[in-house]
Amino acid sequence: MATTATKKSAPAKKTEAKMEFSKVQYLKWYEDMLVMRKIEERVGALYIQQKFGGFCHLYIGQEAVVAGTASACKKDDKHITAYRDHAHPIALGVHPKYMVAELYGKRSGMSKGKGGSMHMFHKDVNLMGGHGIVGAQIPMGAGIAFAEKYKGTKNVTFCSFGDGAARQGALHETFNMAMMWKLPVIFIIENNNYAMGTSVARTTNVLNLAEIGDSYNMPSFTVDGMTVEAVHHAIADAAAHCRAGKGPVLLNIETYRYKGHSMSDPQKYRTKDEVEEFKSQDPIDKVLKTILDNKLATQKQIDAIDKKVKAIVEESVKFAEESEELEGYELYEDVYQEADYPFIKEY
Repeated sequence: MATTATKKSAPAKKTEAKMEFSKVQYLKWYEDMLVMRKIEERVGALYIQQKFGGFCHLYIGQEAVVAGTASACKKDDKHITAYRDHAHPIALGVHPKYMVAELYGKRSGMSKGKGGSMHMFHKDVNLMGGHGIVGAQIPMGAGIAFAEKYKGTKNVTFCSFGDGAARQGALHETFNMAMMWKLPVIFIIENNNYAMGTSVARTTNVLNLAEIGDSYNMPSFTVDGMTVEAVHHAIADAAAHCRAGKGPVLLNIETYRYKGHSMSDPQKYRTKDEVEEFKSQDPIDKVLKTILDNKLATQKQIDAIDKKVKAIVEESVKFAEESEELEGYELYEDVYQEADYPFIKEY
């Protein structure tokens, strides 16, 4: 029997598409989110064709969360997330060809082909991963924020995790320390209603996950994650709070994944009607409506963006297909050891 996520439903439809940001920002959001969407759609097809292996978790439907975060953050801020991480480097400005090459396990990939789908890192844009262990990035995110505070910077750490990871005990230890030490970290729950296949309602009596922060007196808010403007505002406000030395913020960003938890997920736990309800609130469609309603671009200009995005997708796949394979000896590179550790022997 299919179980719906919680009693909450998709946000109500808006009859108007008012312009809150500049033309440049709206066009960037549209292009960036469309690249994320089209790349992920292609990645899903490539996975089925067995072009690469391992796990594969698609971000389709959730694009507004990372797009709104990227537009509201600053260059030197740090980012850490879970294994649904293909869109994060794209939002931060990395060409998607390096992400696709990583999926293929190629030397030109973001993690030299050694991380795969779940471990996307990029030093230049301060993306600290992509982490495969559920909830591991929560204390790690606080650690990164501690380092920034220790060094006296004004940088904020954005630590993203899912509603399933919010059940990890490490979250509570981390929240306690983060508040005690007033660490500059924004904890972002990418709340897509389900863990692997278990709804929020089946794991907790607290259906508003923002309330998790209450017992730590952590400022906590629920955000419409299907609307990029709402995400941007929430992230900007939370970042200002952190930069002022007031400590962490918890954002329960309610979003939705259109695809399964991973490529092997049969999705029997939710109805098609539920999925379609959220698709009717698609974040990319919302931005496009704002652009067209406010005459920020003509249909011809939109078509040109769509064509550009298609070319980026094709370029990325071609790059990954043609990039060099790793050599066997590289298994032993980028592996570190303590030279004087008593059990280490030279072979």
